[in-house]
Amino acid sequence: MAKPRKAKERPPGRVTRRGFIASIGAGAAAATLRPRRAEAAARVVPEGELAPVRLSVNGTAHRLLVEPRWTLLFVLREKLGFSGTKVGCERGECGACTVLIDGVARYGCLTLALEAEGHEITTVEGLARDGALSPVQQAFWDEDAYQCGYCTPGQVVAAESLLRANPEPSFAEIRHGMAGNLCRCGAYGHIFKAVAKAARERRGGGAS
Repeated sequence: MAKPRKAKERPPGRVTRRGFIASIGAGAAAATLRPRRAEAAARVVPEGELAPVRLSVNGTAHRLLVEPRWTLLFVLREKLGFSGTKVGCERGECGACTVLIDGVARYGCLTLALEAEGHEITTVEGLARDGALSPVQQAFWDEDAYQCGYCTPGQVVAAESLLRANPEPSFAEIRHGMAGNLCRCGAYGHIFKAVAKAARERRGGGAS
């Protein structure tokens, strides 16, 4: 029976072909990562410094300086004067601060102002056209879909987002779509009726 061949010993310090290729690959990867890491570090704004941002709100561009930690809710209200966006829980539970970002409902309290750059922001003030209420706003008025009214702007914006995504929602879909907005007064029945009415108006169906 033939004896197994003994592995050939390599002189110390000698680089194998496999080791050479691996070292070249690792070096290339490191060279690629260094500029990216440097670029990321360069984008970090030191604490207390302001960063320039351009926000498009209701079709108008606004250029301002913001702290990286500032939320979109804070900037809209305190820096740009859009007070229709309300301060509620400030932790993404009540929906009072709901705005549209590229037509989709988002909580302003959970969105940094810097995150919104390059996107179209719509607040409740931006829904009316030429002084006329939007179908959703008018439906909330017609159906008395509020009591204290504090949550109403967020409710209206959330309903707008829902109807843009689903022009003909069922009652169950309306309830589900509005679930992210709380009403302390408990006016949910009127709110759901208002959303259904707005859906009919947007489709040109009028009252049913």
